[in-house]
Amino acid sequence: MALISRKSFQFYSSSAPASRSILMTLSKRLSFISGQRKPQNCSSVAMRMLCFKDKSQYMFCRKNHVQLRIQSLSVNETVHLCGDSGSITKSNNVWMDEQLFFKKLNSLCTAKEIFDFLSSLEVMSDTMASGALQRISEVEVDDNGLKNPEGVLENEVFRALCFQFEFESSKLSNTGLLNALQALIKLRIDPQSTLMAGLLSEGEERLSKGQLTVKNLCALGESLLELEGPSCATLEQIVNHVQEKDVAKWSPREMVTVYKMLQLTAREGERYQDLLNRMNSATLTLVSQLSPKFTSIILNSLVVLHQTQAVPLVTALCRHSVKHIPYFTGDELENVLEAFLCFGHRDQIFTEALETHVPKSIFTMHPQTVSKIMQYCCQKMILSKRIFDAAAEGFISDADRFTTDQIAGYIVPFGTLNYLPPSASALFRKLETVLHARLSHFQPRTLLNLLHSCVLIQRYPVNFLPKIFSPYFLQQLQAQPPGLDRIVTSQLTQLFLTVTLECPFYEGPKLLPKYQVKAFLTPHSSLDVHLLKRVKTGLLCLLKKRIYFASEVSTPYFYTVDIEIKLDEEGFVLPAAQCEEVHRRIVLCVDGQNRFCINSHNLLGEEAIKQRHLRLLGYEVVQIPFFEIESLQNCRKMADYLHRKIFPHTYGLSC
Repeated sequence: MALISRKSFQFYSSSAPASRSILMTLSKRLSFISGQRKPQNCSSVAMRMLCFKDKSQYMFCRKNHVQLRIQSLSVNETVHLCGDSGSITKSNNVWMDEQLFFKKLNSLCTAKEIFDFLSSLEVMSDTMASGALQRISEVEVDDNGLKNPEGVLENEVFRALCFQFEFESSKLSNTGLLNALQALIKLRIDPQSTLMAGLLSEGEERLSKGQLTVKNLCALGESLLELEGPSCATLEQIVNHVQEKDVAKWSPREMVTVYKMLQLTAREGERYQDLLNRMNSATLTLVSQLSPKFTSIILNSLVVLHQTQAVPLVTALCRHSVKHIPYFTGDELENVLEAFLCFGHRDQIFTEALETHVPKSIFTMHPQTVSKIMQYCCQKMILSKRIFDAAAEGFISDADRFTTDQIAGYIVPFGTLNYLPPSASALFRKLETVLHARLSHFQPRTLLNLLHSCVLIQRYPVNFLPKIFSPYFLQQLQAQPPGLDRIVTSQLTQLFLTVTLECPFYEGPKLLPKYQVKAFLTPHSSLDVHLLKRVKTGLLCLLKKRIYFASEVSTPYFYTVDIEIKLDEEGFVLPAAQCEEVHRRIVLCVDGQNRFCINSHNLLGEEAIKQRHLRLLGYEVVQIPFFEIESLQNCRKMADYLHRKIFPHTYGLSC
């Protein structure tokens, strides 16, 4: 057995068979001789950034990586292979228990502290060594890359570890091999270096021999996704091996990693649907253990993989996400909200948690996240005044840095849900300022949606309507898919009708008849047929004959009214088909729950503007909201209610 000085590392595989349980020694005294060619058997270890002369040489490599060339080695840098690891570590009493090692390692917060700690050891397992690399990557890498490249990459301990991982990869345990690979990827090590190529090759060889556990397969899959993206052919082999494993025994991290791999490699999900069904069932038992990050990743994967049948899992994840709302990152919260929207889920407790979180965090939240929250509220018809008021304050403060889509994302829900916040004056002054500065930056349809939402709540963008009604803008709308569909033409027509009825001072271009619809499309305010039937039954009881009212009547002004009653000059009801001697027209708006915000008596914007316009057009509008008649149990009570609402001056004089 070779004698090993205290200046040398002893490095062994903690889980390899006895025949491979060896010791490797490498002096930490690395000498670098500038300009001297490296021996053929010493390949380069790839590192990151910078370029130094007369020291270890760095050079730029590809887009995100740099190389460090280890030059000629001194005599003490030879790797020695010696007897059994167990006897040596025990006799020399230089080995630290792994549990104590990792406890100490995780308490260290800088690379220097880690290197000093490693320098105090003479023997460590490959699992410990790879764990040290992982900890270095955790403390020294941020969004901009390696914080202190020279302090890490030139360190003798770091380079000694890399050297051993490169030349002894076949003797590493699966855990040591794959953990080291993940850490070096995070440290931006050049994937084309012989160090990385060797580790990858060894990992793929063990994959082909079926030697990897689920945990190992997940680690290798994550590494390949990071290096090569979803197009990596080896990922399919990994998923095929994963399918053979017992899903019920997977940890939350393993489950999440497989979901991510499937999301990126099999977006349609059909090919691996049997595996997904087993995973969906198993994940249901793990929900309570999932972190905010894991919850978000799984929900996002379920959306991408179209797992619409996984209702129990989606419901459980959505409920579980409530307690994580303060701890989600912006991207994670957006994934959760997208899942709520995709799967049609709505939860009052979730909304209440948002109402607590958003006002406190509005000035630190990313505008895209707030925009997504507003989209969620808008599509679910949730009028949360606390969220909307906070969003208004955030817009007033920071709208100059928003994208055009984010601007629309903030403002459109106010119109859709028919709500003006206390800061409405400042909000729309800010919007007008932003529009003047950046009008040309908006996509045509985004701009139309934004301006249309303003008129729903009586905020009239008259300064910008000449652009909207211009032939050039209409051509742009037509060219942007899906073109001038009925939604677009309905919005254009309603803008035109609004300025005609509510802005008589407007003297700009008008909307040409060929762009006008015959009847508005009201996607959020469809008629409640069951409620209409009840009202019609009550009217028949009140007016005695069906000829005295008409239902679902088209008007010359683009609106369709639920029920119309005609009166002559003396106030007598006329047959609905009569067109002469009509002095008054009464319109009944039979407003079911779908015309109001959820759990609210607040009309949606498109229904509010309809009733406002009908009044301006001369109709007498009588609102019949669902919450006033849902308790009326019989025809007589309904007739009495309608009499009081429609003919209040004669109520009590007859019958």
